[in-house]
Amino acid sequence: MYVCLCYGVTDREIREAAEGGVSSMRQLGKELGVGRQCGRCACTAREILKEYRTPDYLALADMLAQPA
Repeated sequence: MYVCLCYGVTDREIREAAEGGVSSMRQLGKELGVGRQCGRCACTAREILKEYRTPDYLALADMLAQPA
């Protein structure tokens, strides 16, 4: 789903950035431009970053990364 229409950034791209170490909106803005133009995407992008940093998500990501 597109989160930032101004720069054409998807939720998947935000999650990939989070996996790559982006942990704040400031970093996300520098990397992808999210929140730099009209700002309508900032709340959704912030929620995606917050969701990624939760312990449950990190545990699930680690579990899925393990070979079967």
